[in-house]
Amino acid sequence: MDGWELFLSSLGPLALAGITASMPLAVISFALGLVIAIGIALMRISRNKALSTVARGYISVIRGTPLLVQLFVIFYGMPSIGLLVDPWPSAIVAFSLNVGGYAAEVVRAAILSVPKGQWEAAYTVGMGRARTLRRVILPQAARVSVPPLSNTFISLVKDTSLASLILVTELFRIAEQIASASQKFMIVYLAAALVYWVICLVLSGGQNLLEKRLDRHVAR
Repeated sequence: MDGWELFLSSLGPLALAGITASMPLAVISFALGLVIAIGIALMRISRNKALSTVARGYISVIRGTPLLVQLFVIFYGMPSIGLLVDPWPSAIVAFSLNVGGYAAEVVRAAILSVPKGQWEAAYTVGMGRARTLRRVILPQAARVSVPPLSNTFISLVKDTSLASLILVTELFRIAEQIASASQKFMIVYLAAALVYWVICLVLSGGQNLLEKRLDRHVAR
């Protein structure tokens, strides 16, 4: 099989792995990470110094250590203390914690960007703090946070390639298997790069549509 035929024949298996493995891994991890991020962001802006300190510490650790190290600590390190975690859950835990640390600051900044008058107006009509956050502040903060959070998600899709190092079968691991069998590494890895690029283009288009939909929530 010549190089061009290998390139074309690799696209199908790589695209399938991207859709059935890499994307689910990224979506699940991002969803869990976003929940973590919202919780950490609320702790970060809390008047309770203990909660704020814990949130600061979490963000500092996550942002100050490489994602690869976090993956290895969970998959290879946890068994040393009696916690054996399979590759797929290990990847989800590591990616979720990582997203939580980075996205927390995005969510916090978005919440703080909402004018204080919005809080005061909500309190005036009898809303409590929790209801104000849910009904007034977070919808407006969502519009501000969409671009950076979308970038975080797109980066996460690419970062799922690191999961191959802890034996998760995803897009890049399939590329490694094809390259190893054919011994034509450049061609196969270029095919993998093309698939990642197309996925990111589609996600960027979805980001633009989401921004337009959320635009109606912005206070004018």
